[in-house]
Amino acid sequence: MSQETAVFAMALGAMVPAIAMGRAIAQAVDAIARQPEAEGAITRTLFIELAMIESLAIYVLVVVLIILFRNPLLEYLVK
Repeated sequence: MSQETAVFAMALGAMVPAIAMGRAIAQAVDAIARQPEAEGAITRTLFIELAMIESLAIYVLVVVLIILFRNPLLEYLVK
């Protein structure tokens, strides 16, 4: 994997969760506006959802770093 591909993967891995976070927040605000009495449950669910979406971006970063800095001797050991 070249550096350009890694940059593209990281950019895509950051944009998609950011869009998902924006949509989740917008829908939570809309739900709170419709049912203000359920604010606590909606907010709690929103924070759990945002943490799971953020973990997706972190997983992408970890995979890209593993691919970029893989062991250069691996191709000789796996023959």
